[in-house]
Amino acid sequence: MTTVFIKGLGLIGSSLVRAIRKQHPAYKIIGCDTEKETCSYALEHKLVDHITADLIGAQTADFIILATPVDEIIKDLRQLANMPLKRDVIVTDVGSTKQKVLKAALPLQNKGITFIGGHPMAGSHKTGVTAGRADLFENAFYFMIKTNAADPAYLQLQELLQATKVKWLLISAEEHDQLVGQISHLPHVIAAALVNQTQNFFADSPLGMRMAAGGFKSITRIASSDPTMWSSILQSNSAIIVQQLERYINELNKIEQAIVQNDHEQIFSFFESAKHSRDKLGPKKLGQLPDFFDLFINIPDRIGSIASITQLLAFNKISLVNIHILEIREDIDGVLQLTFMREEDRLKAEKLLTQKNYVVLRRD
Repeated sequence: MTTVFIKGLGLIGSSLVRAIRKQHPAYKIIGCDTEKETCSYALEHKLVDHITADLIGAQTADFIILATPVDEIIKDLRQLANMPLKRDVIVTDVGSTKQKVLKAALPLQNKGITFIGGHPMAGSHKTGVTAGRADLFENAFYFMIKTNAADPAYLQLQELLQATKVKWLLISAEEHDQLVGQISHLPHVIAAALVNQTQNFFADSPLGMRMAAGGFKSITRIASSDPTMWSSILQSNSAIIVQQLERYINELNKIEQAIVQNDHEQIFSFFESAKHSRDKLGPKKLGQLPDFFDLFINIPDRIGSIASITQLLAFNKISLVNIHILEIREDIDGVLQLTFMREEDRLKAEKLLTQKNYVVLRRD
């Protein structure tokens, strides 16, 4: 019987477990997590067959998946190198940075153990074992890092995770860290900095943060991410992030000078260039990168309006990722932003809500 050991049963880990269980119901899955409640939930809902303390369960596994923060992954790889493991075991991780992880895996590889660095480029606003879902990674890119692992090992890992329906992409650790540093790590730093600066700016204003909606909420949404996870990511990819921060600060300095000098041409060019590049983004041009799909509707400003909508969607088994009240004014309808993981869910919701006489303002 094939045995899978996974450490870390949060959003990513539990989603992988659900996908593995869906594709390989006969596989034995051993879980490990520091949170007792998480372990109890995983056992109760049959996500895993057994729970073990720390890495003990890894000794009998055919696959070992490390789905914890990067600093913990590094510690576990070093510990695994000193443990008796199956000779043909495949070890992988889902960490957000790869160069330090690959370095930590060298002692393991020197013992002849196969290690494949991995990173699924997907997530959710929700966290924890209860938020996991088998289709979380559908159509997302899943990076596999080029190592000395034999080709069959890559194929075995892909077969194990077949139900995730990801798009596999082989890449070097260096290229990976540069790429995610720019499109993921830097934006998280910027979003958090903007929220902190805005909070400080409005420290003496009772209306300031209450009025922050629409564009501000959209651009800072990722600032709600797990601080523990992002502290680990920034420390593990520090050199690259510092370089990218310096370049970003340089861009801010340029536009600051243009504003000071009232340089209309430079200011216009700043926004025109950004618009041109941003408009080229999208699933059709980037190979179905995962995205969120928003629906904006008018709702009456009265008690129970939002509950009626969410209950209607739940009854029809339409899953919401997030919900925002963008604007509520006395005696005027509110604007409700509904966010979906899949476009098909948004289309179903739009049709259903339109039939119930809700007014759809726009789709993003």
